[in-house]
Amino acid sequence: MSTVCLSFRLNGVEFKKVVPSGWTLLRYLRDDLGYYGTKCGCEIGECGVCTVLYDGEAMNSCLILASQIDGADIWTIEGVAPSGGSQLHPIQRAFLDCGAVHCGFCSPGMVMSVVGLLLKNRNPSESEIKGALAGNLCRCTGYVQIIEAVKTAASVVTDRDLEKFVSGKKRET
Repeated sequence: MSTVCLSFRLNGVEFKKVVPSGWTLLRYLRDDLGYYGTKCGCEIGECGVCTVLYDGEAMNSCLILASQIDGADIWTIEGVAPSGGSQLHPIQRAFLDCGAVHCGFCSPGMVMSVVGLLLKNRNPSESEIKGALAGNLCRCTGYVQIIEAVKTAASVVTDRDLEKFVSGKKRET
């Protein structure tokens, strides 16, 4: 198997790693780096459980080759909560408070999609929320609570809560 040497940022930490060139980002995160919060679902970009932030955009990690992350800024669910691990991020707190975490399998991907949404639009309409979550499937069908959680999160999240997710590439422009 061929490999490539890449430099990237993951959850705010700089990495320089040798990566199998044929692996997806999803497989690399889970099988090599041990980031199991990014779930493996359909592996064809249909369910959204593997959603990560890639340079500030919510994307399905199953559709990104690991070799494409050179120079990228990647965020996974493991990096969402403030460092120290004693608090949840306001988006995670809103999901809990609104009863939007059912079996929990889709929650990491949903939260990452919401981070991506709120980076672009701090006051999304219900239609915009539904559009942002259209690629995230909840097998428990708890969409009413999920949409309410996004509205709650949008009402309480601050610039400071989102600033770490702004891609270094976007900060430079």
